[in-house]
Amino acid sequence: MSARLLFLADTHVPKRARGLPAAVWDAVKRADVVFHAGDWVCVELLDELRLRAVQLVGVYGNNDGAALRARLPEVARVELEGVRFAMVHETGQARGREARADERFPDADVLVFGHSHIPWDTVTPRGMRLLNPGSPTDRRRQPFCSYLTAVAEAGQLRDVELIPLPAAGRPAPG
Repeated sequence: MSARLLFLADTHVPKRARGLPAAVWDAVKRADVVFHAGDWVCVELLDELRLRAVQLVGVYGNNDGAALRARLPEVARVELEGVRFAMVHETGQARGREARADERFPDADVLVFGHSHIPWDTVTPRGMRLLNPGSPTDRRRQPFCSYLTAVAEAGQLRDVELIPLPAAGRPAPG
Protein backbone atom coordinates (compact mmCIF):
# COMPACT_ATOMS: atom_id res chain seq x y z
CA MET A 1 0.00 0.00 0.00
CA SER A 2 0.98 3.62 -0.43
CA ALA A 3 -0.45 6.96 0.66
CA ARG A 4 -0.53 10.06 -1.55
CA LEU A 5 0.25 13.11 0.58
CA LEU A 6 -0.46 16.81 0.19
CA PHE A 7 1.37 19.36 2.36
CA LEU A 8 0.00 22.88 2.90
CA ALA A 9 0.83 25.74 5.25
CA ASP A 10 0.25 29.44 5.71
CA THR A 11 -2.98 29.72 3.73
CA HIS A 12 -4.05 32.89 5.60
CA VAL A 13 -7.63 32.69 4.28
CA PRO A 14 -9.33 35.17 3.93
CA LYS A 15 -6.59 37.71 4.75
CA ARG A 16 -4.18 36.81 1.92
CA ALA A 17 -6.66 35.09 -0.41
CA ARG A 18 -10.41 34.57 -0.55
CA GLY A 19 -9.88 30.84 -0.73
CA LEU A 20 -7.53 28.14 -1.89
CA PRO A 21 -6.60 28.05 -5.60
CA ALA A 22 -8.46 25.51 -7.75
CA ALA A 23 -5.21 23.57 -8.27
CA VAL A 24 -4.97 23.00 -4.52
CA TRP A 25 -8.54 21.71 -4.32
CA ASP A 26 -7.71 19.35 -7.20
CA ALA A 27 -4.68 18.13 -5.24
CA VAL A 28 -6.92 17.59 -2.18
CA LYS A 29 -9.12 15.28 -4.32
CA ARG A 30 -6.07 13.21 -5.33
CA ALA A 31 -4.56 12.98 -1.83
CA ASP A 32 -5.11 10.23 0.70
CA VAL A 33 -3.88 12.51 3.48
CA VAL A 34 -3.73 16.31 3.63
CA PHE A 35 -1.35 18.01 6.08
CA HIS A 36 -1.80 21.68 7.03
CA ALA A 37 1.02 23.21 9.09
CA GLY A 38 -0.89 26.17 10.50
CA ASP A 39 -1.85 29.77 9.85
CA TRP A 40 -5.28 28.85 8.53
CA VAL A 41 -6.67 32.14 9.96
CA CYS A 42 -10.36 31.15 9.53
CA VAL A 43 -12.13 28.13 10.91
CA GLU A 44 -14.23 27.84 7.74
CA LEU A 45 -11.19 26.61 5.79
CA LEU A 46 -10.57 23.93 8.42
CA ASP A 47 -14.19 22.80 8.10
CA GLU A 48 -14.05 22.77 4.30
CA LEU A 49 -10.80 20.78 4.22
CA ARG A 50 -12.24 18.30 6.73
CA LEU A 51 -15.22 17.78 4.43
CA ARG A 52 -13.15 17.36 1.25
CA ALA A 53 -10.05 15.50 2.49
CA VAL A 54 -10.04 11.75 3.01
CA GLN A 55 -7.86 12.36 6.07
CA LEU A 56 -6.69 15.72 7.45
CA VAL A 57 -3.80 16.33 9.84
CA GLY A 58 -3.50 19.90 11.06
CA VAL A 59 -1.89 22.15 13.64
CA TYR A 60 -2.49 25.76 14.58
CA GLY A 61 -0.12 28.60 13.75
CA ASN A 62 0.79 31.91 15.30
CA ASN A 63 -1.92 33.74 13.32
CA ASP A 64 -4.68 31.33 14.35
CA GLY A 65 -7.13 32.54 16.99
CA ALA A 66 -8.91 30.83 19.84
CA ALA A 67 -11.46 29.00 17.68
CA LEU A 68 -8.74 27.21 15.68
CA ARG A 69 -6.54 26.62 18.73
CA ALA A 70 -9.49 24.94 20.45
CA ARG A 71 -9.79 22.45 17.57
CA LEU A 72 -6.17 21.86 16.56
CA PRO A 73 -3.02 20.84 18.44
CA GLU A 74 0.27 22.72 18.48
CA VAL A 75 2.05 19.50 17.43
CA ALA A 76 0.54 16.62 15.46
CA ARG A 77 1.99 13.15 15.03
CA VAL A 78 0.81 10.43 12.68
CA GLU A 79 2.30 7.26 11.20
CA LEU A 80 1.41 6.50 7.59
CA GLU A 81 2.62 3.44 5.70
CA GLY A 82 5.49 3.03 8.17
CA VAL A 83 6.64 6.68 8.00
CA ARG A 84 6.47 8.62 11.29
CA PHE A 85 5.41 12.24 10.75
CA ALA A 86 5.49 15.15 13.17
CA MET A 87 4.12 18.59 12.32
CA VAL A 88 4.44 21.99 13.98
CA HIS A 89 3.96 25.52 12.67
CA GLU A 90 7.19 27.17 13.82
CA THR A 91 10.71 25.76 14.09
CA GLY A 92 12.60 28.98 14.70
CA GLN A 93 15.29 30.53 12.54
CA ALA A 94 16.81 28.59 9.66
CA ARG A 95 20.28 28.50 11.25
CA GLY A 96 20.43 25.45 13.50
CA ARG A 97 16.98 24.18 12.46
CA GLU A 98 18.16 20.64 11.70
CA ALA A 99 19.85 20.17 15.11
CA ARG A 100 16.84 21.63 16.98
CA ALA A 101 14.48 19.38 15.04
CA ASP A 102 16.53 16.28 15.83
CA GLU A 103 16.44 17.19 19.52
CA ARG A 104 12.73 18.07 19.68
CA PHE A 105 11.39 15.28 17.45
CA PRO A 106 13.64 12.25 18.03
CA ASP A 107 10.96 9.73 17.02
CA ALA A 108 9.94 11.35 13.70
CA ASP A 109 11.10 10.39 10.23
CA VAL A 110 9.62 13.55 8.69
CA LEU A 111 8.95 16.96 10.26
CA VAL A 112 6.47 19.19 8.42
CA PHE A 113 6.43 22.88 9.32
CA GLY A 114 5.37 26.28 8.03
CA HIS A 115 5.57 29.90 9.22
CA SER A 116 8.26 31.27 6.89
CA HIS A 117 6.36 30.80 3.59
CA ILE A 118 9.72 29.57 2.27
CA PRO A 119 9.78 26.07 0.74
CA TRP A 120 12.29 23.88 2.58
CA ASP A 121 13.49 20.33 2.02
CA THR A 122 16.53 19.17 3.97
CA VAL A 123 17.69 16.19 5.98
CA THR A 124 18.93 16.44 9.56
CA PRO A 125 22.18 14.86 10.83
CA ARG A 126 20.23 11.82 12.11
CA GLY A 127 18.32 11.50 8.81
CA MET A 128 14.96 13.14 9.52
CA ARG A 129 13.44 14.89 6.50
CA LEU A 130 12.34 18.50 7.08
CA LEU A 131 9.62 19.82 4.76
CA ASN A 132 8.02 23.24 4.46
CA PRO A 133 5.56 23.54 1.56
CA GLY A 134 5.69 27.33 1.37
CA SER A 135 2.29 28.97 0.95
CA PRO A 136 -0.31 28.39 -1.76
CA THR A 137 -1.76 31.89 -1.26
CA ASP A 138 0.99 34.25 -0.02
CA ARG A 139 4.38 33.97 -1.68
CA ARG A 140 5.92 36.86 0.29
CA ARG A 141 9.45 37.20 -1.10
CA GLN A 142 9.38 33.88 -2.95
CA PRO A 143 9.15 33.72 -6.76
CA PHE A 144 5.88 31.76 -6.56
CA CYS A 145 3.24 30.35 -4.23
CA SER A 146 3.59 26.62 -3.59
CA TYR A 147 2.61 23.35 -1.94
CA LEU A 148 4.24 19.92 -1.71
CA THR A 149 3.16 16.42 -2.65
CA ALA A 150 4.78 13.09 -1.79
CA VAL A 151 4.10 9.40 -1.39
CA ALA A 152 4.56 7.32 1.77
CA GLU A 153 5.17 3.67 1.06
CA ALA A 154 6.83 0.78 2.89
CA GLY A 155 8.48 3.02 5.48
CA GLN A 156 9.84 5.47 2.88
CA LEU A 157 8.89 8.97 1.79
CA ARG A 158 9.33 9.24 -1.96
CA ASP A 159 8.41 11.43 -4.92
CA VAL A 160 8.56 14.68 -2.92
CA GLU A 161 7.61 17.44 -5.34
CA LEU A 162 7.32 21.19 -4.86
CA ILE A 163 4.36 22.41 -6.91
CA PRO A 164 4.55 26.09 -7.96
CA LEU A 165 1.39 28.15 -8.22
CA PRO A 166 0.85 31.52 -9.84
CA ALA A 167 0.79 34.53 -7.55
CA ALA A 168 -2.35 36.63 -7.82
CA GLY A 169 -2.36 38.39 -11.15
CA ARG A 170 0.65 36.48 -12.51
CA PRO A 171 0.93 33.46 -14.80
CA ALA A 172 2.06 30.12 -13.38
CA PRO A 173 5.85 29.68 -13.38
CA GLY A 174 7.61 27.64 -16.05
